[in-house]
Amino acid sequence: MKTYDVIIIGGGLGGLSSGVMLSKEGLNVCVLEQHSVIGGCLQSFQRNGHILDTGMHYVGSLSQGQIMHQYFKYLGVIDALNLRKLDEDGFDHFHFGDGTHYCHAMGYDRFIDNLSTHFPKEKENIKSFAKLLQQVGQLISPDVLKEGRISNGGMEYMSMSAYNEIERHIGDESLRRVLAGNSGLFAGDKLTTSLYEYGMITHSNIEGAYAFEDGSQQLADLLVQQIKRNGGDVLLKSKVSKIALNGDNVEYIELANGEKMSAKWVISSLHPSTTFSLLENNTIYKKAFFTRINSLANTYGLFTTYLLLKPNTIRYVNQNHYLFNNPDVWAMYGDYKGYNIPSTLLCMQPSHNSEFTNVITLLTPMPFSVCEKWANSTLGHRGDDYKEFKECFSEAVIDFVSKYYPNLRQSVDKIYTASPLTYRDYTSTPEGSAYGIVKDCRNPMVTLMPARTRIGNLLLTGQNLNIHGCLGTVVSSTVTCSEILGVEYLSKKIGNA
Repeated sequence: MKTYDVIIIGGGLGGLSSGVMLSKEGLNVCVLEQHSVIGGCLQSFQRNGHILDTGMHYVGSLSQGQIMHQYFKYLGVIDALNLRKLDEDGFDHFHFGDGTHYCHAMGYDRFIDNLSTHFPKEKENIKSFAKLLQQVGQLISPDVLKEGRISNGGMEYMSMSAYNEIERHIGDESLRRVLAGNSGLFAGDKLTTSLYEYGMITHSNIEGAYAFEDGSQQLADLLVQQIKRNGGDVLLKSKVSKIALNGDNVEYIELANGEKMSAKWVISSLHPSTTFSLLENNTIYKKAFFTRINSLANTYGLFTTYLLLKPNTIRYVNQNHYLFNNPDVWAMYGDYKGYNIPSTLLCMQPSHNSEFTNVITLLTPMPFSVCEKWANSTLGHRGDDYKEFKECFSEAVIDFVSKYYPNLRQSVDKIYTASPLTYRDYTSTPEGSAYGIVKDCRNPMVTLMPARTRIGNLLLTGQNLNIHGCLGTVVSSTVTCSEILGVEYLSKKIGNA
């Protein structure tokens, strides 16, 4: 039986960033990924010679001196990434059914000035709200890392409603919609979304939002290179079928092929309900615990429509565009031609060698219940009715988007689609959830998952611990790895990289 210092289950961003941190600090690490391609939601795939991204479309706080830049610098990948900074005058644009159109500008001075131009009577309120966003975002600044801490607190913001704070600060209803227009990035909900979650993500993008040129797979591949350079292993097609316990520790893990492996530490980046379902010989957790973990609500999934375009038909626009079919930007429902299309996020795929875009990605919220009738099917074997459903839904999405972009359809060459079922099967997320467990500001302690479990050498990581996305996942990995390396030691190493 092969033995390591650390076995990491799952080769998405959480598992890979944990693998780099631990191997960089001298531990013998093995990352296990069940699929044939590494990366989880970082995966890119090719269709007709074009690169399509699975789930990571842009990343914030990547300018020099900002928090994600500092993390990527420590991880050894920042200089090799092909990135494109989004439009500083308006990186996120919001289009509403009444014909109005606003945007979020990059940098707080631009952000305030831009919105104040459209809403002059709200200028002081905009300044006040921007200050609040900065207070939340700066809880995890590089300066905090240099002091030997991962975060400077923030629990009070986790129990504050983002919706209520926007309502409290801002009087103009249209401006409220604009400030919450990016809610699709975090499955925003009026009742549950905290100011912490909303503030971290919004602040990060206002600081410095970037898109990956030629796909997000490059980040996963670079992280793998670092792990191997540090002497670690990354094994594909290695599905974990069992986490065998001996008392209050993991004795070994077993793969689907029967191979057994052991380690001083085991880190799972899988969804907590999936992780705990793998336990064997469990005498630590009672039935009530499993009931609670399995009952935690997951965020909605996404229906993704990939449009492969005819050559040189649509110029690349260095912006993201949120299109709303419902005046309530927090709404999960909005009928369009009989289909539930509350909103769609349009992202263009940048290419380093062309002023035109070859791929447009349309992301539409979709509850798992919509495709639950095919829940027991597998990839490639879902039947003709599923194919018809995807075709009809994608056509409705394209029709909806064409209200805002009338020339879009005539530029389309080929269409590919992915439903929450697709994401479920490729990324092993329950119900194809896009953003993991719902973090509920009304009772944050119930829905926030600690890295340490009651099993002595089993740790958790990934987007389910804190907040999702690139920022949240990498910070969660740091929290997890600090359980092994020490908070002060690891924080200072990252902050002073």
